Amino acid sequence: MLRNNPTAASEQLPAEVANSALAIDVKGMSRRFGDYLAVNLLDLQIPTGCIYGFLGPNGCGKSTSIRMLTGLLTPSSGVIKVLGLELPRQADQLRQRIGYMTQKFSLYDNLTVRENLEFVAGIYQIRRAVRTQRIGELLDLYQLADKQQVRAGSLSGGQKQRLALAAATIHKPALLFLDEPTSAVDPENRREFWERLFDLSDAGTTILVSTHYMDEAERCHRLAILERGEKRADGSPTELMAQMAADVFEVSGPELRRLRRQLLLWPQIMSAAQIGQRLRLLVYKSAGWDLGQLQHRLGADYQIESVRPSLEDVFVANTGAAYAESVSHSRDFS
Repeated sequence: MLRNNPTAASEQLPAEVANSALAIDVKGMSRRFGDYLAVNLLDLQIPTGCIYGFLGPNGCGKSTSIRMLTGLLTPSSGVIKVLGLELPRQADQLRQRIGYMTQKFSLYDNLTVRENLEFVAGIYQIRRAVRTQRIGELLDLYQLADKQQVRAGSLSGGQKQRLALAAATIHKPALLFLDEPTSAVDPENRREFWERLFDLSDAGTTILVSTHYMDEAERCHRLAILERGEKRADGSPTELMAQMAADVFEVSGPELRRLRRQLLLWPQIMSAAQIGQRLRLLVYKSAGWDLGQLQHRLGADYQIESVRPSLEDVFVANTGAAYAESVSHSRDFS
């Protein structure tokens, strides 16, 4: 559970980004696979230069949405404009202007680092004189110069990740798609990876990244929470935490496992999760309970503290059983 404030870079969009044109403008994007509705009426407006996150559990529609936005998958319905191009009609034109990095390492294990970059540069028809200079820049930027003659298959997870990002940006794309790019690397490499993303954003590249890591989602300028193919929430991390339909409390005291089972039976409790020696409670705001009222109901054996919401709390409040229950009942406790 997150307990620190969001990074300063993700508190709000820079003014030049907030006032820029839209890199992605989508209305009513849907995709069916037979009877299965993978994405349902998704609307997206992403400014140029923004780092925009897709946050959601497996199967929520993140990867399917990205594949439609890159032109790799035809939508069942919707109006989709990416970098001013209409999809799927202008998908071929779009592919030269975007980069795409998938969760699974997709370069060639039996080629060296330099050979992989040479191959990708050839796909994008980068002139040889420019290609040599650009590959040299990327090898230095991503700390791969001493590995350029090493086969990609023998690289560590973090090195593979840096190579994949170098390949995805070799043609200086205006828009970069990252589909759960850090799932196979350690926290230190993830943190360094995100520093490179902020460098790209600062240079004007728009980035759409899907993730299930809360600390990564908090780094985004804006994000959408997806669940079962639908957008449940959209905004900056700070906005989403401020708009939550629940108050957050932490409870310490005896027999927390028994207390948790009891609290989950109360209709006023959205969620109860044990975090170390405390229970973290999400209490519906419509219940009208402040700290004193909760203390009265739990008794003097328990110590209760009101705490700021985290993005994980927002995620819990907008997905799964908590969301289904919140929309199926009015939750009027007056």
